[in-house]
Amino acid sequence: MDNQRNLLLAVLLSGLLILGWDAGMSYFYPQASITAQAVDGKAATPAPSSPAIESDKQPAGPVNLAKALATKARLRIDAPRIEGSINLVGARIDDIELRDYRETIDKDSGPVQLFAPQGTALQYYAQFGWIGEGVRLPDSETLWQADGAALTADRPVTLTYDNGEGQIFAIRLSIDHDFMITATQSVRNTATGPVVVRPFGLIIRNSTNASPSTFNAHSGPMGGFGETVEYGPDYDDLIETDTHTPEGGSPDWLGFSDLHWLSALVPQAGAQATPGFRSLGDNLFRADLIYAPTTIPAGASLTRETRLFAGAKESVLLDRYQDAGIQNFGKAIDWGWFEWFEKPMLWLLRTLYDFAGNFGLAIIMLTVIVRAVMFPIAQRQFASMAAMRAVQPKMKAIQERYKDDKQKQQQEIMALYKTEGVNPLAGCLPLFLQIPIFFALYKTLILAIEMRHEPFYLWIKDLSAPDPAKILNLFGLLPFDPPGFLGIGVLAVLLGVTMWLTFRLNPTAMDPMQQQIFSFMPWVLMFVMAPFAAGLLLYWVTSNLLTAAQQTYLYSRHPQLRAQADKDKADRERATTRGDKG
Repeated sequence: MDNQRNLLLAVLLSGLLILGWDAGMSYFYPQASITAQAVDGKAATPAPSSPAIESDKQPAGPVNLAKALATKARLRIDAPRIEGSINLVGARIDDIELRDYRETIDKDSGPVQLFAPQGTALQYYAQFGWIGEGVRLPDSETLWQADGAALTADRPVTLTYDNGEGQIFAIRLSIDHDFMITATQSVRNTATGPVVVRPFGLIIRNSTNASPSTFNAHSGPMGGFGETVEYGPDYDDLIETDTHTPEGGSPDWLGFSDLHWLSALVPQAGAQATPGFRSLGDNLFRADLIYAPTTIPAGASLTRETRLFAGAKESVLLDRYQDAGIQNFGKAIDWGWFEWFEKPMLWLLRTLYDFAGNFGLAIIMLTVIVRAVMFPIAQRQFASMAAMRAVQPKMKAIQERYKDDKQKQQQEIMALYKTEGVNPLAGCLPLFLQIPIFFALYKTLILAIEMRHEPFYLWIKDLSAPDPAKILNLFGLLPFDPPGFLGIGVLAVLLGVTMWLTFRLNPTAMDPMQQQIFSFMPWVLMFVMAPFAAGLLLYWVTSNLLTAAQQTYLYSRHPQLRAQADKDKADRERATTRGDKG
């Protein structure tokens, strides 16, 4: 098998693997959609399968964030990794900032604002309440009373509301040292007759500030249900169906995912809860957990505990919550089929980062390790190529002898391979092994929040973003940003040059068609890879340089290949010269 053809096949397979990922997942794991009745009104009599929850009316116009957060009826959140506030009107958790993450790479950038009040451009909040029959319920206008001045990791707070008819509602809020808030909802019935209530938890968000869902990393509604995790539906799909009820089983968690952030509701273990996603119009979407109706006799009470995760999708942290009992919570990061390979790779990157102190250096070190592991395979590849070169005269003789009998020709060639101990497929192995390695690193670098805003050196300030040094705008001197594949940066050019170099060093002869293909392939890939993260291009450039060095070394071990490569190069140059003269 011609090694250049193998390389072309490997590149094509890599592209098909990446481009076909989303379609394949959609085919094998289709999402079911169910249309349910619209929800509106207060204390309405609910249908058993789709109860009504009050849908708050939106403000007439946009609300300024600073003005919304300046209202007096707010309870401060002051936790190790979260700061913000709770709106006591409606008991909304609608102000959450992540202390450890900045909005941009600018030094004066503030922390990431994950949750924001209703009506603001960043609208995104959680709320806990009740649906009921024959009972006056707290609603979005209810002013709750708090027994403390701030919610901290060491001191929970309890919000209470007395409806004046014998029922006392309470929401006890606590927060751990990371991103998990626990809401314990209780109703105490002091009246003389029974009441029926259904506690619920919900998250409402504006999709206009959501990260886009791509073929390799879902953003949008998602959750864990039974043994499965549903990455969907997308926001556009939810607009078309209005309502989506997951089919995977009882809910373990559900919410909204961005590339690096997650909001998720986790129901009380063993309690029956109905999950759902709904489109509310105007780019607003809701995820909700609604518990089964319960009759509370006179003098009795009901308690339900729901957890709310609102924070960064840190793999180690999500796995820790999963180990503590939230099934499949680590899969809130859309690893895909290569999770078994991507997570160890991420662990190795973290380890190298701890050693080197720079994520770019960690990527380079990882590349060296990968190439070192594959070096023995590359040696066998070159040895196989040398053996193939040695039997070329015999192969040509067989082809000439049996040129009119293709079946006999193939049998004789296979017999020749067996006699000479030659494996024509040996050259393919390193190429096919690089496909899962490249794709795993590609997904790891996209999904790993550890690389977000991590600088390298010189002009590269964020390895998770494309190379900012764009040639078409003279490296930022011209006041425009080239779009997509036209945004060719320094790393993309280095990728094209180093790939061209590895092709030139390849020892296998090419026919004219292959020569044309491989003459422009490096420059096509330069355009294709330009919009990708700088960290991924750094990996590929380093890998190409190591490949060139490896080829140079192996040529010294197989001088017949070096001689043949020089001969092939001279033949190509003579053919090119003749073509120019013609």
